[in-house]
Amino acid sequence: NHGGILRTVNTKTDFTLDIDAISNAVNSKTKAVIINSPNNPTGQIYSEESLNVLGYLLESKGKTFNRTIYLISDEPYRKIIYDGLNMPGIFICYKESLIAASYSKDLSFAGECIGFAAVNPELTFKEEILEGLVLANRILGFVNAPALMQRVIASLQGVSVNISEYERKRGILCEGLTNCGYEFIKPAGAFYLFPKSPVPVDIKFIQMLQEELILAVPGSGFGAPGYFRIAFCVDDKTIINSFSGFKRAMDRIA
Repeated sequence: NHGGILRTVNTKTDFTLDIDAISNAVNSKTKAVIINSPNNPTGQIYSEESLNVLGYLLESKGKTFNRTIYLISDEPYRKIIYDGLNMPGIFICYKESLIAASYSKDLSFAGECIGFAAVNPELTFKEEILEGLVLANRILGFVNAPALMQRVIASLQGVSVNISEYERKRGILCEGLTNCGYEFIKPAGAFYLFPKSPVPVDIKFIQMLQEELILAVPGSGFGAPGYFRIAFCVDDKTIINSFSGFKRAMDRIA
């Protein structure tokens, strides 16, 4: 990364953007701000209003520090959105913006590293950025998509998974975990639930779930200790059969 320093910024408690925290983190050396929406692991979708405010902030900071600050939006789950919501476009919110997208999630090709990068037509140094992306892909050892998958994707433009299936599975999991006493914010997108851990040390609770043959990921792995991530992109039977284990784990704490 040529000596770049990653500075992480926490969201608000509802997992929405904390603009004040981002403002405090941006300084005279900031090259770019990276966001992920719909978010993994929370499923939160950042609103158009918050993106507009973020865009205004970065434009203002850029003028203050006399530099271009890019906004990079990582959007592999951009087509997995529920409740009739729409995915706000960052291009209309901020000129200096780029999008990284993937086909692996919206086509259920998880593991197939194939996607695209899109740059705002008004982006400063657009040609240089595009050339840099091509060069980085060649020399940094990233996996290039197989020729077969590149041809397959060309025939699948505009196609995506049946979102109603994911939405239904989300409903099953949310109802089941609510009945077991877990607290969470219902995800607006992606296929994860990010409940609060019933015990302060999330890794300890993950171990308790493992004893119930339930695989989950500690929130501390995402920089959010005190939570855990569970995926619902599995068959209904797997989701339903997990509830007894979730209940036993909760009862052991009580």
